[in-house]
Amino acid sequence: METLLHYVWKYKLYEHSLLESTDQQTIEIIDPGLHNVHSGPDFFNAKVKIDGYLWAGNIEIHCRSSDWNLHRHQDDKAYNSVILHVIETNDQAVVYDQSGRKIPQFVLKVPAPIRKNYEYLVSRETPVPCAGRIREIPEIYLSDWKNALLLERLERKTQNIWKSLEYVSNDWNEVFYITLSRNFGFGINNDAFERLSKSLPVKCILRHKDSFLQTEALFFGQAGLLEESLEDDYYLSLQKEYGFLKQKYNLKPLESHIFKNLRIRPNNFPHIKLAQLAAFIRSGETIFSQILETESIEEIRKLFLPEVSGYWTTHYHFGKRSSPKKKMLGLAAIHLIAINTIVPILVAYGKVKGEESLISKGIRLLESIPKEENHITTIFRNSGIIIRSAADSQALIQLKNEYCDKKKCIFCRIGHQLLSKYE
Repeated sequence: METLLHYVWKYKLYEHSLLESTDQQTIEIIDPGLHNVHSGPDFFNAKVKIDGYLWAGNIEIHCRSSDWNLHRHQDDKAYNSVILHVIETNDQAVVYDQSGRKIPQFVLKVPAPIRKNYEYLVSRETPVPCAGRIREIPEIYLSDWKNALLLERLERKTQNIWKSLEYVSNDWNEVFYITLSRNFGFGINNDAFERLSKSLPVKCILRHKDSFLQTEALFFGQAGLLEESLEDDYYLSLQKEYGFLKQKYNLKPLESHIFKNLRIRPNNFPHIKLAQLAAFIRSGETIFSQILETESIEEIRKLFLPEVSGYWTTHYHFGKRSSPKKKMLGLAAIHLIAINTIVPILVAYGKVKGEESLISKGIRLLESIPKEENHITTIFRNSGIIIRSAADSQALIQLKNEYCDKKKCIFCRIGHQLLSKYE
């Protein structure tokens, strides 16, 4: 409930007339201050008139006045700057700061409609607590919130890229390769593909890009998928090549069991995705530069159309023939790669280099890609939210993961609109 008190105080959603401290001094809140989410008082630089005198300082908020001593604020110099102790229940008439000064206390009354709306949101055991009421929110608020959520999501993704950048000593070609490889796992195998890319530098692969056999030998051998004894000519050729390359580059293969086949479609089997990744990597030596130069989703689609080696036309696994079928990346898969790899890379690089045009290009790409179809977008679409493109669907994924799932309705602009309704 303390979170609700913070919310009501921050947005001044209380009754403003005849405010008094617990010892009957008149109170006028001029400025509630800046919300502090770190250690120390809850709001900084507030301005409050107490009995006609203007005070400037910090605000501490608790459910009960006795929480002041319970949290040992009376022994902490950081709270000597508190000018008002805001509480919901007064169970301790007087509190003092570390210097011995008596702290004025004010009982904050949460309006009944706000409390009712808050309890409605946080108590509902549904994926999106406000789903049934989203239609009450004007479209202009939803559009602005989606824009802000998209930037939040891109910021989170760029943070992950910067961590990888440190790992590879600021080699952008390598970090693009790692990010791309991770997303070739398409969910269930993301971690395995990332581990593979970090154990197999792209520079090693590019030295052998003129050979389908050697490129695939590096990927499959390093993935631990060439450890069996099979009567299959292509498999044996790959095995032989990897044996040589393993010694040459001092490689240590991964455990094959980290790559999962269960409950995924044949086109997404790890063997097929590794063959497709190998085909893309060997198609160009300056893969990161190619991405920087792309201007449209159509150009990106063309980059990801190289065919895999002929063996995979009739195989999904080694040693098991299947009906002939081309194993090129589908349009939906290319769109996912653009969403999860290319756009975040453009944004991250643009931020590092101070090139706003790259950030804008990344957002334009998202706006040109069709919206994603998944359980999250279905929930919001059925709730009345318009989803026009991948920019919108990415924003809504951020909303679901970071606000709905964590019950952070108070920090959501939709939640704010609903909470502040007084009817």
